[in-house]
Amino acid sequence: MNKNIKDKAVVISFASIILIFFVLCLFMPKKSFSDSERRPLSKLPALSFESVLNGSFMSGFEKYSLDSFPMRDSFRAVKALAAKNIFLKQDNNRIYSYNGYLSKLEYPLKQQSIKNAAERFRFIVDKYLSEGSKAYLSVIPDKNYFMAEESGHLSIDYEGFAKLMKEQADFLTYIPIYDLLDISCYYKTDTHWRQEKIVPVAQKLAEGMGVSLSGTYEEKVLPNPFYGVYKGQSALPFDAEEIRYLSNDVIDNAYVYDYQNNQEIKAYTLEKASGKDAYEIFLGGPLSLVTMENKNAKEKRELVIFRDSFGSSIAPLFLNGYSKVTAVDIRYISPSVLDRFIDFEGADMLFLYSTMVLNNSETLK
Repeated sequence: MNKNIKDKAVVISFASIILIFFVLCLFMPKKSFSDSERRPLSKLPALSFESVLNGSFMSGFEKYSLDSFPMRDSFRAVKALAAKNIFLKQDNNRIYSYNGYLSKLEYPLKQQSIKNAAERFRFIVDKYLSEGSKAYLSVIPDKNYFMAEESGHLSIDYEGFAKLMKEQADFLTYIPIYDLLDISCYYKTDTHWRQEKIVPVAQKLAEGMGVSLSGTYEEKVLPNPFYGVYKGQSALPFDAEEIRYLSNDVIDNAYVYDYQNNQEIKAYTLEKASGKDAYEIFLGGPLSLVTMENKNAKEKRELVIFRDSFGSSIAPLFLNGYSKVTAVDIRYISPSVLDRFIDFEGADMLFLYSTMVLNNSETLK
């Protein structure tokens, strides 16, 4: 009898849990965006005879149900901790932690992607580089360069990566910066480098282009806690970080224009500090085309930087040596229309990209 009572209690408890979660799934408000993972959540697919027959409804519903599950972030955290500490998995959804840093695996090296990036750069140089101007290239290593091999994870050959990129883009003058970086130059929970750590990188790039960056900076700290993109994607417990940014009269008084939204902005859009990604304070975040002008520059020199999000934080530093700096992200604007917005006459070009973008260059238009 006692056994029957115990069995019934187990069945009733299990059924109650299923019922509770079923009701929560039906009536809890549905989010359209995951702040922790920084991605849109799957929507309920449209039900039709055709979508049922071809299987798209069920596959879409499965994604929707996973994204809409109650207490989803809590269960993700439990799963991540169990995978790391109990099952001793080296990564969770390609994200791993080592020595207090989070990173995402970038493997294997995709030679065709590097060739595709070089072809896009060649198109821009052939179309826009003016006579007497020069074009340069530099590659930013992702965090795996400093973490993967030591932690026992698969890693691309970063030296070979840079060599192949140089060979494919031999029409550009290459400026190496690997030796100026180490893991402390990057945020612990995010993809990006820390602006306060990359002044030597900006100086070397400028010197490689024949320009000296003068001036000093005041280091300021955002009051908002910063959690990088890998923190949410990994679901692992990591402390908040600080975002520091470098200020001086040149940067603070620069005329900055956002062509994507047709508005004047600041080099640091501090109102974005409390948004989904505080790193977007640098040059307004993922904008397609931004110009910065130092109207008090002693010499008229112009630079056009073709960049990814890493370039957002280093571009303002070049204002100490250039009268005008234009930052272009060809993931969001086609290179074929740039002459509608940019006068390339007399301007040098710098192609500054992370290994992550170059190894996945299908994102470049």
